[in-house]
Order: sequence, then C-alpha cells, then structure tokens
Amino acid sequence: MGEIINGKELADKLQADIAVEVQAIRKEGITPGLVVLLVGDNPASQIYVRNKELAAGKIGIHSTVERYPADLSEETLLSEIERFNNDDTCHGILVQLPLPKHIDEEKVLLAIHPKKDVDGFHPMNLGRLFEGNPEMIPCTPYGIMKMFEAYKIDIEGKRAVVIGRSNIVGKPMAQLLLMNNATVTIAHSKTKNLAEVAREADILVVAIGRGHFVTKEFIKEGAVVIDVGMNRDEAGKLIGDVKFDEVEPLTSYITPVPKGVGPMTITMLMKQTVEAAKRQR
Repeated sequence: MGEIINGKELADKLQADIAVEVQAIRKEGITPGLVVLLVGDNPASQIYVRNKELAAGKIGIHSTVERYPADLSEETLLSEIERFNNDDTCHGILVQLPLPKHIDEEKVLLAIHPKKDVDGFHPMNLGRLFEGNPEMIPCTPYGIMKMFEAYKIDIEGKRAVVIGRSNIVGKPMAQLLLMNNATVTIAHSKTKNLAEVAREADILVVAIGRGHFVTKEFIKEGAVVIDVGMNRDEAGKLIGDVKFDEVEPLTSYITPVPKGVGPMTITMLMKQTVEAAKRQR
C-alpha cells in the first residue's frame, strides 16, 4: 500500500514558515506584493484565483486581483502589465491562464518583467532553469520537488518518467529531476506503448490532462506516483489523471486529488513572491 503524500498538510506547514519570513521582512518595511490579472470569467480560473487570494492573506502578502472583461483588448492587457512592471509595491505579477482566444498568451508572458514573473513562465526564467541556474521556477514542478524533499524520497539514480510535455509542468519537471540526477524520459499522448514506458519508472509524474488515464497497467511495483491532473468526472467530481484506487496498492508513495499537488503549487507561488520582494529591495 502506498503512503499518501498529503500536499495540503505540507502546504500548510510551509505557508506557516513563509508567514514567519514575511513578518520579519515587513519589520524592515517591505510588504511583498502580488497582483493577479484575471481576464474573463472562466470558472476554474475564478477558483484558482480565490485560493491564491486566501493563501496570500494568510501569509501576509499584499494581494490584489485585477478583474477584466473577456473582451479586453490585448493592447490594454499589455499596458496593464507594463503599469505593474513599473510599480515598486508590486513584486510579483501573475496573469491567470488560459486567456481568451483573441489574446496572444506568449506575447503576454513575455511582457512580464522576468524579476516579477513569480509563475516562472518567462522564456528568460525557463532558460535559466534549463541552464541549471534557476531563479523563478514554474510552481507546480517546484512544489513536487518540495514533496520529494519532505517525504525523503531519493531521486538520484532513479528512473523517472514524466507524462506530459507542457512548458508549465512536463518540461520543467523533467529538468528538475535531471538536476537531481534522475534518468528522465518525457512521454506524452503520442508515445508508442505508453503504459510499457511508464512501467519502467521508479518515479512517475502524470500531467496529461485526462481523467483516470493512468491505470495499474502503467505502474511498476513500488513506484512513486505524482498526479498533477485536475479533471471533472461526469458527476462534476474533481479527479486526477491517475485511477487512484486501482493504482495506490502498487505504489510506495502517491499523491491524491484533491489535497495533493494543488496546494503545493499555490504555496510555491507565495514563496517566489516573497523571494522576489527580497531580491527587488
């Protein structure tokens, strides 16, 4: 039976540590500031943004959410980003994705100053990560690395398979595992014999965005399984990419959905906002 990695519990503990750090720097006259730009009314985005607001409030970060209509022009959004780039009280800028179709996501991410890119998506920050010298790291892979650390899961020399190749999770996750001396395979929806490839993994990170896609056929006995998926089933219940009940007995460690990776993503966003505030002073 796999030990369940309690992301919620770990996130609460780390957030308490970050809150102590924030108290200390506030005494020096610095209040970390985070601005979230939300365009349109995507329900999932609304929930994410609300959770970020709650976490920031708990930690002592000054958080502002700027809400814009779905028909906001790209030009206006870019000028709003520029306004916050030049605002010294704002240390972190986050544009909630996805954006409406008429706005070029890449152009928007490029517009955020790399020092304020607390999501770690700017090409300069991704480049630093791939050089092995990261400053801002995409928050989900960063949170997963903290889970490995907290649960003393050894990565060195292990075979790791990452299913998913996005710039947000898959690629940076593979790079972080590589930096910690794992032997890494990136697999995806077009990989032939995907279950067979996954079965070689001592560490399996699943971020494919398909509910209950990974079944016991994908799992090597004793593997560590990290489920990044956030999907809804027919009944509207939140489920992961991994069929938890079927897979869990085969694992040594596994993350649940919810209360797994999600809370850690928000925690690392808070941590990077505080780091950005310290660097910018």
